[in-house]
Amino acid sequence: MSHSVTIAPRGSRLALWQASLITSRLMSLHPNIQITLRIIKTKGDIILDVPLAKVGGKGLFVKEIEDALLTGEADLAVHSMKDVPMELPAGLTLGCIPARERCCDAFLSQHWPTLEALPQGAHIGTSSLRRQAQILALRPDVRISSLRGNVDTRLRKLHEGAYDAIILAEAGLKRLELRAPCMESLEAPHLLPAVGQGALGIQCRTDRKAIIYLLSPLEHAPTRPYVTDARALLCRLEVRVQVTLHAFL
Repeated sequence: MSHSVTIAPRGSRLALWQASLITSRLMSLHPNIQITLRIIKTKGDIILDVPLAKVGGKGLFVKEIEDALLTGEADLAVHSMKDVPMELPAGLTLGCIPARERCCDAFLSQHWPTLEALPQGAHIGTSSLRRQAQILALRPDVRISSLRGNVDTRLRKLHEGAYDAIILAEAGLKRLELRAPCMESLEAPHLLPAVGQGALGIQCRTDRKAIIYLLSPLEHAPTRPYVTDARALLCRLEVRVQVTLHAFL
């Protein structure tokens, strides 16, 4: 099949790595296709001095990319599923969900081997409210500050001594082959990961049947129900929370 495909990734090293992974897999399956990358800067990449929860949540990392898909400026996008809002815009679908990487979070430090080993009052960096709440449940004595930026930026701030430890998704570290002097996997049930963490979602328009056909060999059957069921559960929890809050207002 002869086909020209445009992928719209963000400009971070991890996003480009993920887009390159899908590019190489598609080209090995379909040698005649031509693939180009059209890097898009999202609002989440621009606003780095405010916690995500205060400026719209994780949807900030996909809005401009989804607009490019809908207008036809791009054919597909490679997202980290944990960054994709629970409801997709009308006209868009997850054409493919490949096999996922490990879904747990990782503790990283220059000096301390584990979360438990941190001294009283240690300073931890993370931008995630989910991580903050769970870390404080385990270590109520620590101080947590918002830490935004790509993986390289966060590791650099750790190396410079801005934090005693930081928390990142283990999948991104493995994909980029990055490490810190001290690392610990934070497994469930002690620290629950974000919904869809470790999985990639390849998004495209629902009417682009040729694109969906190109993507179909990359689908990993066991991963899709893991992602979709967890997302459905979170949607129901969010609805119940909204109903409960409305009852008290």
